[in-house]
Amino acid sequence: MASLDEAEFDRLLRTFERSSDHLETRDAYGTEVEIPFMAKRAAQEPDDLSWLDDWCGTLRSHVAVGKSVRRARVVSEPLSDYQRWSLSIAHPMVEAGEDIRWIPRSRVSSLALPGNDFYLFDDRLVVFLLYTGNGLNAGMEASTDPADLNLCRSAFDAVWKLAIPHRDYEPK
Repeated sequence: MASLDEAEFDRLLRTFERSSDHLETRDAYGTEVEIPFMAKRAAQEPDDLSWLDDWCGTLRSHVAVGKSVRRARVVSEPLSDYQRWSLSIAHPMVEAGEDIRWIPRSRVSSLALPGNDFYLFDDRLVVFLLYTGNGLNAGMEASTDPADLNLCRSAFDAVWKLAIPHRDYEPK
């Protein structure tokens, strides 16, 4: 596997050809972009979500040319503070064309899932997202190994089949 830097990953998010499938399996993250906005929520300060505008514009561009952008979130219920926040800010991304689905962790017990979150681009490249224990990004590793691609395709498809569309998801 090859390490990937932020610039290369950002390029992949914007230039894939057909499909981007993203599997999230953690109950909490602490990405540098999100931390200030999670703090606003914790302080009960308003957030107009304008910080999502660039990403939503990218999503609209992908959808306009027929690309698929899907995200499946495996979550514990009741939801963690992070996942409650994530649920509350998902609507602009869904409106922009990202198909976001949720699945309670109890429904994936018998599924074989990779040890890390990932993006699968065009069924040709998988990017594993590495995190520290407190959810901070610890790096990314890219692979074109057929075994990795097959594992991630199989895992994503199995989760997707059971996942609940964002508009229908009502957490316990």
